[in-house]
Amino acid sequence: MSAVKSTREKVEAGLPRRRRKERTFKLVGLLATTVGIVFLGVFFSTLIAEGSSAFKQTFLQLDIELSEDVLAPDGELDLAYADFDGLVRTALRAQLPEVSGRSDRRALYRIVSVGAAYQVRDLIAANPELLGTTQSMWVPAASNVDMLIKGNIDANLDETLRPVSDKQIGWVRALEEAGRLETRFNKALFSNGDSREPELAGIKGAVMGSLYMLLVTLVLAFPIGVAAAIYLEEFAPKNRWSDLIEVNINNLAAVPSIVFGLLGLAVFINWASLPRSAPVVGGLVLTLLTLPVIIIASRAAIKAVPPSIREAALGLGASQTQVVFHHVLPLAMPGMLTGAIIGMSRALGESAPLLMIGMVAFIVDVPARLTDPATALPVQIYLWADSPERAFAERTSAAIIVLLGFLLVMNLTAVILRKRMERKW
Repeated sequence: MSAVKSTREKVEAGLPRRRRKERTFKLVGLLATTVGIVFLGVFFSTLIAEGSSAFKQTFLQLDIELSEDVLAPDGELDLAYADFDGLVRTALRAQLPEVSGRSDRRALYRIVSVGAAYQVRDLIAANPELLGTTQSMWVPAASNVDMLIKGNIDANLDETLRPVSDKQIGWVRALEEAGRLETRFNKALFSNGDSREPELAGIKGAVMGSLYMLLVTLVLAFPIGVAAAIYLEEFAPKNRWSDLIEVNINNLAAVPSIVFGLLGLAVFINWASLPRSAPVVGGLVLTLLTLPVIIIASRAAIKAVPPSIREAALGLGASQTQVVFHHVLPLAMPGMLTGAIIGMSRALGESAPLLMIGMVAFIVDVPARLTDPATALPVQIYLWADSPERAFAERTSAAIIVLLGFLLVMNLTAVILRKRMERKW
């Protein structure tokens, strides 16, 4: 009785210490969670504050005279040699006639984007009947003017410390008071390819390149990964060779992504002579990167199917192939799809292997085929982040927001597919 009492006393004496440890553990966990949420909130708030302004762009209204003497001096319109820049500059001088002197006029011309001339050219190309008329057009302002209007350039700083002069600020304010400056939704961000001019740069080329690569990756990685998982889990004999293959697949999932880029450079470009910086090569490299993830996830989904289902199907006379494809595979498919989409999400965010196969090149045109030169959204973010212009900083954050949006949609799709296809047993 005394021994029992002694044990009980020991347990009761240790209860306060155990409860203190439990409370401490809960507090540490709560603190860690809070710190993570705070850092995540700071990250997203900074990203949105920095990148939200890129979804708007400053435009300048000009009354451009589409003069026949300038565009068709010989009576025939020649878009290749017409002086569209001259038309824009003439219209700009008409808005501020008090500006005189060569240096002042050069400074004046720098408040409008070089894309204004291209906009006039496209208008004439689409509507030749407008030749000889005067058109009121909203053309993009230069990036420094855009930054000034958005408040990203402090006009109170010394003139030598900012990219716009006092005269340029005065002209911008005069145009703003006249209602000639307006901030609108930046369609160019989603409809243009890359550009040296920040106000003309867009992510369409990078988005299309990423979509083409993901298409190649999905077409190759998912069926190959699922087939490999089915064979290894259901048909392969359990011996040292299958164990070696399993270990190597697990190791490949942990290999740094840049190694796959080196492999793609050596095999697909140097040996197979496929085009450099093409989405088809990027898709093949991302397939190699994604395959181990899909195989591991698919094998885990197959293992999760209860053995009783296999035994019941075999007991009713089904063959091994029928058991796998008629019973096991439908039940494991939600997990397989989830693993595939997670692998695709990882592939979408990769940049290191794509740098190795030349997708870091400056690509202006939007790719139309799998073999056209292209870049990817993460690589475009890398290129813009390395640019010295202040306007590219906000576009970098905007591109990151778009990339995170794609990743969120893909992960949400994985959750929805899993819920819809999930079966109870």
